[in-house]
Formats: sequence, structure tokens, C-alpha cells
Amino acid sequence: MKSTKPLVSAFTSTLLVAMLAPAAQAKPDSVIFTANAPVIDGVASDATWKEGEWHEMTSLMWGTSPEPSDFSGRYKLRWDKKALYLLAEIEDDHLSDTYANPLERYWDDDCLEIFIDADASGGDHFNNYNAFAYHLALDNQVVDIGPNKAGEAVPQLYNNHVENKWQRDISAPHKIYWEAAVRVFDDSYQHGKDNSPLTLKEGMALGFMLAYCDADGGDREHFMGSHEITPVNGDKNLGFKDASVFGKVILAK
Repeated sequence: MKSTKPLVSAFTSTLLVAMLAPAAQAKPDSVIFTANAPVIDGVASDATWKEGEWHEMTSLMWGTSPEPSDFSGRYKLRWDKKALYLLAEIEDDHLSDTYANPLERYWDDDCLEIFIDADASGGDHFNNYNAFAYHLALDNQVVDIGPNKAGEAVPQLYNNHVENKWQRDISAPHKIYWEAAVRVFDDSYQHGKDNSPLTLKEGMALGFMLAYCDADGGDREHFMGSHEITPVNGDKNLGFKDASVFGKVILAK
């Protein structure tokens, strides 16, 4: 994420090109159903996380590629009718939360970013709710850009969309586990109104991508994601405005 003012002009000039970016993933991943939702406490001991493969976060989306000692990440997903559940294992040698205001330069603090597209339709979501790019801050607040009452694209809080918590692994001081329960909303969502999340069902396809902003001391250095993005005009930082670069997951039993 960059400053919202330059983003608006950049978005205007590149929207049509960005919307043509190919999907990040040809074959959808299957997400395993869980009959027992994990406790969102940042502890990776829930039975639901014992099985299933890890997915790596190795695709550079912005900045420079970090050394493994600076950052590495991987994740698992589960689902039930209420939410999509995430467990991320993050190695980060320096956790940084420089900006106290959760709406100020949140992309320049360490944060986990969850991209969700309820119907996997792709396309623009910069100033609408076709999809979401939730930035999970170290204080567990959840930020995305969306239209305000005047119709302007501005950062806003979506704390009731994502319950999340992280904790350090006491046996490995630079490792944290970050858990989240994501309630999925479709494009009928209206911010500040009474909205109901979708009931998730077997066979549903969701657009999905995960990334981590690694910011040591007030400026983001690395932006590492779960899916490779084809650059548009040299830019891979497209997920915050174009859901076409998300991957796709299928909810399975």
C-alpha cells in the first residue's frame, strides 16, 4: 500500500490495464472443512491445524526480497459455515508498529494482509466492495480502503469483519503465530449499515491471497505474498485495487 493521494491518480491512469491482469493462480487450492472452529488466540495448538499442508509466502510484491532471517511466512486455511479461518506462521526479526493511528500509513507498519473476493469474480475493488484487502495491524485492528459517505476511497476500519490475534512462539523469539476468522461479505456490503456475512458452503469458490508488509522502523521494506502477480507497467502491488490478481480457493469437505 502507498499513500492514498498518489494511489488515486495512479489508479485512474492504470485501472483499465490492471483489470486485464491475469489471475494469479490457474488451479484453485482446496480448503478443508472443520467441524471445530479454532480458538482465535494466536496459539497454533487447535486440532483443526494438525492436518493439511502449509502454503508458502515467497512472491515478492513490492520492495526487495528479504533474507530468511528478516522475514519468512507460511499459512493454512480452514472453513465452516461462519468463517474462513487462517493460521499464519511468520518469522520476523523486528516487529514494528510506528503509527499509533490505525488509519495512518498502516502499510508502513508490520501487518498481515488478507485479500478476499466473495465470488472470485476479480476486477476493480478500489472504491467499491467487489472484494476486500484487510490489513491486520499488530494491535489487531483491521483496515481497508473503501467508499465513505461522499463516495471517496478512504481508509476505514473493518474490525467486525476479521477476528484476529497473534502471539510469539516462546521457543523461537522471532516467530509469531497469527490466527484469524474472516467473515465473508459480498459486493452488496454497505459500510456503516447492517450487513450480513455469507453462509459458507461446500463447493464455493473464493478469491484469496495473503501477504505480509515487513516494515522495520516506519517504512515498509518488503511486501511478500502467497501468489505470483504478473506486473502491470512494472508494478506488482495490485491486490489492494484489482481482485483479478488474487488466487482462488474452493471450499471442500
